[in-house]
Amino acid sequence: MNYFLSCDWGTSALRLMLVDAVSGEIIARESSDQGIADTFAQWKTTESPREVFYLDVLSLQIIAIEKKLNLNLDGVPVIASGMASSSIGIMELPYSELPFDLSGSNLTTHYLPATAGFNHKKNLVSGVKSADDVMRGEETQLIGCIDPMQTVINDEIFIFPGTHSKHIRINKNQVTAFKTFMTGDFFELLSQKSILSGSVEKTADIENPGQLTSFKAGVEEGASNGLLSAAFRVRTNNLFTKYNKAENFNFLSGLLIGAELTDPAIRTAKKIHLLCGSKLAQYYPTAFECLGLSQQLKTYPAQWVDDAVARAHFKIYHQKQK
Repeated sequence: MNYFLSCDWGTSALRLMLVDAVSGEIIARESSDQGIADTFAQWKTTESPREVFYLDVLSLQIIAIEKKLNLNLDGVPVIASGMASSSIGIMELPYSELPFDLSGSNLTTHYLPATAGFNHKKNLVSGVKSADDVMRGEETQLIGCIDPMQTVINDEIFIFPGTHSKHIRINKNQVTAFKTFMTGDFFELLSQKSILSGSVEKTADIENPGQLTSFKAGVEEGASNGLLSAAFRVRTNNLFTKYNKAENFNFLSGLLIGAELTDPAIRTAKKIHLLCGSKLAQYYPTAFECLGLSQQLKTYPAQWVDDAVARAHFKIYHQKQK
């Protein structure tokens, strides 16, 4: 088989990539807002078998790639990670446990055969758990970001910003600990559901001088004051016309990111690896610079991070062929 399909199915989005099985090159991409949470909610309103319903959703993305390339992908295998193997996914798989090897050799996977309705063999990839935390998806991204055959990583932290930011500690090429920060979740709640929602206005323009200034002020405030108290500054910024609502939006963003980056492990690690996808590529490097932490920081290109799952699936695909 010359290709495989790399499926990164998160809580709020579905990304599918067609990958050359020999070179690892990404041939085509499709994405959708049809995340696992929405798919699960829709399935509960039907009488369809769970696996069938989810695979019908996935089929739409496969068909879109077929049309884009004028290529028949019948029989091309699928590797799926992220929330696809969660309690609200295609089927729930148990978590792998720490320590977790960067080669991905001890990841829990589950094989599902092709069926008449979905003629693609499937490998579901599970997540990882510690004594008090879990992740699904970031562990796969991590595999795609690191080649343990070329480097030895010791006492370093890899940060994957997002709805639930993950700070992953690596010692001797093994994940030994990780911590979840609900930064994106809290931002959505505060900016849309709380009393602060009337004080902000959504914008993605951090390059504007006013927006950048307010973002940096938020980072400093979040890093130096308790979040529960500092958050109310968003309201008083608006009441006292210190910032307009768009600037205040970035102040709130900086506030939460600044609070996240006060974690003591960041300052004690030998090196910090920042792996931002496209949506957050402007924000976190600026926050690190603002806090004087750039010297120990290594950043990665956003598109390279976005494609890490496909590289990890390429490794997993060839492990399963052996």
